Amino acid sequence: MLTASTVPITLQTISAGKFRRYHHLTLLQHLMTPSIVVPNIRDLFLVMIGFTQAIVRMILWRPDVVFTKGGFVCLPVGYAAWLLRIPLVLHDSDVVPGLTNRLLAKKATYIATGAPVHNYPYDARITSYVGIPISAAFVPYSPSSRRRIKQELGFDESRPLTVIIGGGLGAKPLNDAVLQRYDTLLETTNIFLLSGKSQYEELKQQLPANDTRLQLHEFVAHGIADIMGAADVVVSRAGATALLELAALHKPTIVVPSSRLTWQVKHAKMFADEQAVVCLDETQFAEDKYDSFVNAIAHMLTHDTERETLAASIGALAMPNAAEQVADMIRKAAAQNS
Repeated sequence: MLTASTVPITLQTISAGKFRRYHHLTLLQHLMTPSIVVPNIRDLFLVMIGFTQAIVRMILWRPDVVFTKGGFVCLPVGYAAWLLRIPLVLHDSDVVPGLTNRLLAKKATYIATGAPVHNYPYDARITSYVGIPISAAFVPYSPSSRRRIKQELGFDESRPLTVIIGGGLGAKPLNDAVLQRYDTLLETTNIFLLSGKSQYEELKQQLPANDTRLQLHEFVAHGIADIMGAADVVVSRAGATALLELAALHKPTIVVPSSRLTWQVKHAKMFADEQAVVCLDETQFAEDKYDSFVNAIAHMLTHDTERETLAASIGALAMPNAAEQVADMIRKAAAQNS
């Protein structure tokens, strides 16, 4: 049982598999690469097994509605719901729809999206822009709260704080930028770097261990809203959920989308077009020796009016009622079924 919510949630698993495809490879290259072909064939059978498992469980459970969030595990579940005429509600967080959601959208009763509807190829009659459900902990922090949290984290509350976060696995370009230029950065700001697992040990060996102006963390299990809320500036990848969490915080943000992930580039562009973030190109970091990274942080910290304007612009994109709207869709679909 999962008990994070007030209502107990039963967790069960099914077999599932994903379809591996890479935009930089041709069809022939895909077919000639055993490390792609063999797992894809294996996973096709896993999807078929998962489809059978999902049908059996839904016959036993008799659900009024099925909700899916995308990802390969949702494909057999969604098709099982469609086959059994159970209403299907799906939520798509990313601006670039994944294969599972593109397939299931044709079977869905309602579709909720994390970005405006015009970004998606879905039937507009059943699609609504709701944003992404996030924790209620993500709210704007007062100056006094920010100072208090800085102290609790062990920083000098009188100095600016820059939080640099690249997601659970970390982001090498952001980690390398701190590693190469931390001495310059620390002249103007304290740094909280969430490195992820892959580079943590390397960074731990090379970054100064006893400098109270810099903290390195591999992962934060609790309190990330406080950490980002205390920041004067946040530097982040451009994941859909991360951007809406920052919007809910009204946090001045510099985004560095992964150049390999189209959906991150599009998320960043969508927010940049609204003048809600400063967007940097990671492919330029090596060429300019991370000057663009350092200068962007320094500029934002020293231009109060611009920072406040960014905070207001990103805050205007927050969708605080996303969870309630998704729940309304699920209730509506269930009511139609009954």
